Amino acid sequence: MTDATRIGSVLLGAGHYQPERVMTNDDLTAFVETSDEWIRQRTGIVTRHIAADDESVVDLAEHAARDALAGLDLAAVAIDLVVVASCTSDQRSPNVAGRVAQRLGLNGPAIIDVNVACSGFVHALAVADQAIRAGSATTALVIGAEKLSAMTDWSDRTTCVLTADAAGAFVIQRSEQPTLSDVTWGSVPELADAVRIEPPTNKFAQEGKAVFKWGISEAEKLARATLEKAGHSVSDIGLFVSHQANLRIIEPLARQLGLTDAVIATDVTASGNTSAASIPLAWSKLHRSGGLPKGVPALLFGFGGGFAYAGMVLRTPE
Repeated sequence: MTDATRIGSVLLGAGHYQPERVMTNDDLTAFVETSDEWIRQRTGIVTRHIAADDESVVDLAEHAARDALAGLDLAAVAIDLVVVASCTSDQRSPNVAGRVAQRLGLNGPAIIDVNVACSGFVHALAVADQAIRAGSATTALVIGAEKLSAMTDWSDRTTCVLTADAAGAFVIQRSEQPTLSDVTWGSVPELADAVRIEPPTNKFAQEGKAVFKWGISEAEKLARATLEKAGHSVSDIGLFVSHQANLRIIEPLARQLGLTDAVIATDVTASGNTSAASIPLAWSKLHRSGGLPKGVPALLFGFGGGFAYAGMVLRTPE
């Protein structure tokens, strides 16, 4: 962030929600040919949370929002923008942001849904931050919420071992001493079909090898571009929270970047791939457990469906 940029956003609070039901790798063997060893070796995933049939994306998002707002004076916070990232909502209108605002009793905020799948939360965070910079909002609730289990082909072991349900949320506010950087974002048109949810099946599908190859060959350059645009070097970074797609992508990417002294978020092992929810979920769980380093630049980097990517740097609270 340049010295000339004086108006921007700071993080006020973070929260998350995961459904009660926990599905282990051994549980998956009841309906697909796989094993705990096979899943761990290829993904690093051990458990994932699965929503109840009657639990919607709006429900997940609401729970995470309330968790993020806990401890904040809602009257003082005065949220005037809600942005929700999701690719799995089954309701077109009102959108998820509108339903969440309604349930929270917010006073007529702007309501926006963003569908950029796995990088959706960073996109949503950037949209909210840009609105604050432009003077169109002062305080924003930004949520990533997914019910991927509803879009999962449970007979396909290449995808069903990955997917899970969750929501995570940030509350950001206008500040003259911003801690959130400019966004670096874009897409890879030739990989548009590599990760998809399409009719008529409306089931999650991906070209796993293509995604893995991109993750270990191209993501590093874009993550470094994010740091450069934010005015940081690799040595500045104290926390790395990437999309929790696969531990076999996260760990090599961290090594390629040279993040030897940074905390690396690896919540994928306990939570699986939760698409747009994964970055705020991992952040909030680190904070809740006391594992979030204080007052350090954190690199957020999302990538996946579309095929899209987005990165930002956010300083952690002191």
